[in-house]
Amino acid sequence: MKFIAHTCVIALSLIATAASAQAVRVEKNMSLDLANQIAAATVAACSASGYNVTAAVVDRAGSLRALQRADNAGPHTVGAAQGKAYTSASARNTTAAMLESVQKNPGAATLVDIPGFLVLGGGVPVKVGNEVIGAVGVGGAPGGHLDEQCANAGIAKVAELLK
Repeated sequence: MKFIAHTCVIALSLIATAASAQAVRVEKNMSLDLANQIAAATVAACSASGYNVTAAVVDRAGSLRALQRADNAGPHTVGAAQGKAYTSASARNTTAAMLESVQKNPGAATLVDIPGFLVLGGGVPVKVGNEVIGAVGVGGAPGGHLDEQCANAGIAKVAELLK
């Protein structure tokens, strides 16, 4: 009987340990240094093409980590960049893909009604493997596809850090 009681205590202890291990998650996230590097590289990529943009970088929860606005970038680009970054991080997808979905699928049209979402091209998730750790949003180039190109160029500059 003592053996059975002891075995039950051990079993319950193992179950409790397993349950608590599942309750705590370990996640990768966007550091301030990485966010600043991505924002600077993104603005530089657009500047090289003659576009005055703002780049916003958010963490996995969509909270702003870095914002850089090029000289002569319009004031509206700040909100646009932040909205695109937030939307991309939240949906774990590019905003261009979301825009396409909204345009082609009437059921997805209400995505534009989500507070804080900006469904325009220019938001790109930042990933380590398949895990989204944040996103970059760009506003100010003459087209969302160009904003997205700059975002991708900024992420490419730090690709070695995303392994």
